[in-house]
This record gives sequence, structure tokens and C-alpha cells, in this order.
Amino acid sequence: MIWAFLGGVLGLTVMSGAVLGAALGLTGFAILEIFGGGVTRLGVQAVFNVLAEFTLTAIPLFILLGDVLVASGLATGIYKAMSPLFGRLRGGLLHTNIAVCTVFGAVSGSSMSVSAAVGSVAYPELSQRGYDRRLVVGSLAGGGTLGLLIPPSLSLLIYGALTDTSIGKLFLAGVLPGLMMAALFMVYIEITVRRQPSLAPQEPRMPWGETLRATMAVWPILVLILAVLGSLFTGIATPTESAAVGVAAAVLLGFTMGDLTWPKLAKTFLSSASTFAVIALVFMGAVILAQSISLMQLPQKMLETISGVGMSPLVLLVVIVFIYLLLGMIFDGLSMMVMTLPVVFPLMTGLGFDAIWLGVVITMMVEIGMLTPPVGMNLFVLVGIAQGKVTLAEAAMGALPFWILLMVGVAILTVLPGIATWLPSVAL
Repeated sequence: MIWAFLGGVLGLTVMSGAVLGAALGLTGFAILEIFGGGVTRLGVQAVFNVLAEFTLTAIPLFILLGDVLVASGLATGIYKAMSPLFGRLRGGLLHTNIAVCTVFGAVSGSSMSVSAAVGSVAYPELSQRGYDRRLVVGSLAGGGTLGLLIPPSLSLLIYGALTDTSIGKLFLAGVLPGLMMAALFMVYIEITVRRQPSLAPQEPRMPWGETLRATMAVWPILVLILAVLGSLFTGIATPTESAAVGVAAAVLLGFTMGDLTWPKLAKTFLSSASTFAVIALVFMGAVILAQSISLMQLPQKMLETISGVGMSPLVLLVVIVFIYLLLGMIFDGLSMMVMTLPVVFPLMTGLGFDAIWLGVVITMMVEIGMLTPPVGMNLFVLVGIAQGKVTLAEAAMGALPFWILLMVGVAILTVLPGIATWLPSVAL
């Protein structure tokens, strides 16, 4: 009965045109009022308790950090610095797309920010050089998803805040899976271009001395990575403090090494505030719904049902992955995550799945949603950058191999969970 009520009210509020945060919150309040005996005050108290957490203040700071990097034009310098090194491979600058997305993801934390920043630099350059446009967009869309996995990650940060899981351990857990996915993407590109040389021209090879000198120009972003992740992983700073250090370093580098100006900086503050307002509304609605679900003990009842029918944890994981694939076609990644975590987290951890590992897997499912039309946000960003020269359907087809590789990555993590859990276990 309560599940039908939850699905019905949530479906009606979403279809009525209400924003998702309001839909989630209203559904939670309705459950608390009707099935909880009118204890709607518990939903309000839950929101107050979560928003009062110091860790949550890191979210707007990491958003601001990514916006400052985009506004300062530092992505252009990073791309030019790394192009001679990765251009030596047969895949040429397509490898540079993945490498720069990986590096940029280590300071941005947002998939769309990475896709927009690197794509605005790479797409015009590669299309002029004769690279296959569909493969260019696909590599940028796939590489952009690394911004959600490589720490600092907004998805892992929000997951940790919602589930009371260590942010530091989650960030460490994303390192090896992120590098693994970057390597898989580059292997695919190299094999594909070697089989179809017409997809990418052969880039001229600079002498190793010139290549290394050019690569040394990437040092500003390495300083930024050291400032953010170094201060966090060494225990010098909390996630919020490391984000603040990163913002300060990005602003300094933007004024000295990039083309950041005071008007541009002011716009980044407005943009970041607007983005966080959207996130905060969805977050509050999810907290209210989570409180109602917890009070009604729905995850515990679901666990009893699963135990009764004899469903194995692996089969349930497959079902959860399939549900995320379907939701990825309708909702953006953040909404999908905060909407499902109140049920998925206690359910999966109750069956023995590691909370850190689960955070990485859910983040990868969110990444897959970023490449899944009709709501694949990375695809829309890059179609806009291409200015109509690549359609959404072409972008989706170009991103399909990277979508498949992300699914392969989830399978690898399921078989070898230590890829995600080993580094947090030895470092913290």
C-alpha cells in the first residue's frame, strides 16, 4: 500500500510540472502526515540537521572552483601543454581529450564543467584538423564523466553527506576506478583509430625534448590539484577547507596565469550560487523523503521480502543497475542519486555491500546517465559547443562505446571490488 502511495504521489507531482525537489519533499510530507500520524515536523527537523552539517558547505565551493577554472581559460593552457605528449599515439589528440578531462576532473568535480571546459577548446581544434566529429564528441562526452569519479567529486561528496560516509575515503576510492576508466577509454580509441585510420589524422611528432618542455607548462593545474587533494588527504584540511583552498588557488592562478578578470569572477559567484540553489532544493526534498522512508522502515521491510523470496545480493545488484539505467533516461544524475539513495543505500549495505564501494558504483551509474539520451547532459553540452554540426543522435552514437565501457567498468568493480576499496583501506 505505502509503496503504491509513494510511487503515485511522486509520479503525479513530477508530471504536474513541479520541480523535482518539491515533488520529493511533498511526497515525504504526505507519507509522514498519512502513514506517520502527522509527524511532518520530523521532515523539517531532518532538513535543518543536514543543512547544518559543516561538510555540506564544500558543495558550493567545489562548484565555484570549477566555474573559476572555466572562466579563467586555464583549460586551454592545459590542453596545449598535454597535446604534444599524447599526440604521439595513433589516436592523436583524441587521447589528449581523455587525459585533459582526467586532469581537469581532479580539480573540478562536475561532469558538465569538464565537458564544457575541455570541449570548448578541443572540438574546434580537432574538427579543423579532420578528426571524425562523432568520435570527437564521443571522447569528450566520455572523458567528461571522469569529472564525477576523479576526486574531488560532487557526486561522491553528496553521497557521503546523504549517507554519513567518510568523504575522504570516498574521494580516495574514486582514484583507481577513475584512472581505470581513463585507460579503458584510451585503449578503445587507439584500437578504433588503428582499425580505421580515416577517423583521425597522424599528428606530427615533436622531439622528446620539446615535448617534455611543452608538458611542463601543465604545472599550474598540478599546483591546484596538490592544494585541493594534498590538503585533504594529508589531514591538514577538511573537505570544506580544501575546497576553499582550491578556490583561492584557482583565483590566484586565474589572475596570474589565465585571463580571469573581476567581472568574470563576479559572474562565477552568481553562476555558482544559482547552480547550488538548484542542488539544495533537490537535496532538501530528498532528505524529507528519506526521513519518511526511514520512519516507515521501508528498506527493512524490503530486506525481509528479498530474504523471503531468496533473491541473491548479486541478482539484486543487477536489478538496481537496471533501474538506474532506466532512471538515467529521465532524470539528471544528481536528482537520480538523491531520489534513490534513501532506499538503495540501507538496502544494499544491509545485504553486505561495502558503503564505499557502493558510492563508486552509484557514481558510475550517474556517469552512464550523463551519456544516456534524452536527458544525457554531457551530450547536450557538446551538441551546443558543436553549434549544430553534430546532432544529438550523432553525439549519442559517438558516446555509445564509452557508455558500454562504463558498464564494463561497473562489472569489473563488481568482480574486483578492491579496485575501489583498497586505497581507502591503506591510506586512511
